[in-house]
Amino acid sequence: MTITAGHAADASAEPTYPMPRGCPFDPPAELAQLRAEKPISRVRIWDGSSPWLVTRYEDVRSLLADRRISSDAYRPGYPAQSPGILARRRNSTSFITMDDPEHARYRKMVISDFTVRRTESLRPLITKIVDDLLDEMERGPRPTDLVEAFALPLPSMVICQMLGVPYKDHDFFQMHSRALLDITMDPAETVRASDELRDYLTGLMAAKEAEPTDDILGRLAQRYVLTGELSRDDAVSMALLLLVAGHETTANMIGFGTLTLLQNPEQAAEVRDGDPAVVNRAVEELLRLLTVVHTGRRRVALEDIEIGGVTIRAGEGIIAATESANRDAAAFPAPDELDIHREPNHHLAFGFGVHQCLGQPLARLELQIAYPALLRRFPELRVAVPVDDIRYRDKMVVYGVQALPVSW
Repeated sequence: MTITAGHAADASAEPTYPMPRGCPFDPPAELAQLRAEKPISRVRIWDGSSPWLVTRYEDVRSLLADRRISSDAYRPGYPAQSPGILARRRNSTSFITMDDPEHARYRKMVISDFTVRRTESLRPLITKIVDDLLDEMERGPRPTDLVEAFALPLPSMVICQMLGVPYKDHDFFQMHSRALLDITMDPAETVRASDELRDYLTGLMAAKEAEPTDDILGRLAQRYVLTGELSRDDAVSMALLLLVAGHETTANMIGFGTLTLLQNPEQAAEVRDGDPAVVNRAVEELLRLLTVVHTGRRRVALEDIEIGGVTIRAGEGIIAATESANRDAAAFPAPDELDIHREPNHHLAFGFGVHQCLGQPLARLELQIAYPALLRRFPELRVAVPVDDIRYRDKMVVYGVQALPVSW
């Protein structure tokens, strides 16, 4: 039977989304129940609206590739993650919330910096950063917070090098990045953080207008100085997106992924041994299992779409729950278990379709270097507090651990 918007269940019966987690490692149990019983269903979000929540792998993959849905956060019906994120997007735009051809035009300006070949050329730099951070960690106190000592600095240093942002300013941009991703943040505070980060990046851009540099910010500056292909505001928006996304997601994958490996010591030992094929598969499996972007991929229908026996009407919001899709037993046998030898593993941790994460080659390389290097340097690495005492980023768009005290 086709379910239409006019026949949606009474609002009081609709579950809320995001849903509270039980086990910190797993998506909420309600998602598994919906996936089994009502895989495309209405949910209630913060503003009282009821977008469609899509939970099965095949449906999520199909919708994310469908040109009949829009990523445009300005369209009526688009289900924003929080009041603060809605206010920020109204205050400044980004190409990840645009549709083609505008999205493709902006993305093309930076895609060459994130190709597999270009990313692979960064291997010596990333390896040195990893080794230096581990040297410093080894000399430091025990226990130490792995997030502060290793997981957060590594991708921050790499993206700063690529963008041309001084790493000495990391406290500033990391603090503001967290504010932008906090779904509980007051909208005025979110906009303030966005404005301050934009002002900072605008100052860096201005310096690069007069003295061009061989980095992403320098090349973006020349695009509006020499060719007029984009405005300074557009360039700053692109830089802001790359800076925030370029360190937040990978940092959380390093911390949360290490915790997951330490809970599975036999598989951690295989990663530590460093066979490239095993490490690569382990990275893909951790990306699938953890899916740190855990508030779904947000879209709005441009026209009526029939999927899974449900009609999603034009103008209705859609949340494609990749964190649920990546735990779908129809796509991944024993989906709640870590299996670093899982093949195939066509997970959706980076999304799917035209908006698939452009930085995924960089994230993969950083993880492929970080996990085995950390486990080799500290073969007796262990969590230094009871697991129940670990605090999680459950109020953030990007999930992970707030801190991970470790010793060896």
